[in-house]
Amino acid sequence: MSNLPPEKPKTILIAGASRGLGQAVAAAFVGKGWHVIGTVRDGGRTDLHALADAWPDQITIAPLDITDPAQIGALRERLPSGALDILFVNAGTANRDAATPAARVAPEDFMQVMLTNALGVMRTVEGLQDLVKADGLIGVMSSGQGSITNNTRGGFEVYRASKAALNQLMRSYAARQAGDPRALVLMAPGWIRTGLGGPGAPFSMEETIPTLVDTLIAQQGRPGLRFIDRFGDTVPW
Repeated sequence: MSNLPPEKPKTILIAGASRGLGQAVAAAFVGKGWHVIGTVRDGGRTDLHALADAWPDQITIAPLDITDPAQIGALRERLPSGALDILFVNAGTANRDAATPAARVAPEDFMQVMLTNALGVMRTVEGLQDLVKADGLIGVMSSGQGSITNNTRGGFEVYRASKAALNQLMRSYAARQAGDPRALVLMAPGWIRTGLGGPGAPFSMEETIPTLVDTLIAQQGRPGLRFIDRFGDTVPW
């Protein structure tokens, strides 16, 4: 019989875990024995709270609005450096009528999508990066719609633009972090039936999230930036 102490569970911080894809990713990591720090934007009860009721020893809930730098800083102060094996920023949004061409979108809607999906995500990555271990992973939820190469049909223009901007910003971040041993991942999960994806999406969370989570875990220890789908295949930029 081994006298070694039990291995400490790995930890992931999921920014934007209250519902939908974020909550499903949290549940999948919990099922693998990970400790999950999940953030929620509002003060009310969410799907993540229900998950935490079932797994109180594996889930910590923290407030975070990624568009508020003060809240990012406050979360950083709550956690010690090197506390995370994975930082995954899932939070995102779309404009009210996603099918409207960009030139006809209200300026405030355009700015809110860009603030959340591009600037807010990067502020979270930059603000919390020191929490991630040297052999860990920093990932963000991108989208196949952020691929300029694959955009042959148009549509969802502001959302597409925000994800393309996020991809470019992460490319610049990776260039500034040359030599950093951590893995950097832009994840394109596919079109999934969620509140954001809508009921017409071809895939369910049950058939996609386990694969996505396995792929994220497998990327640990592979330095450099990759834009990949949930299977680990490269998505054209």
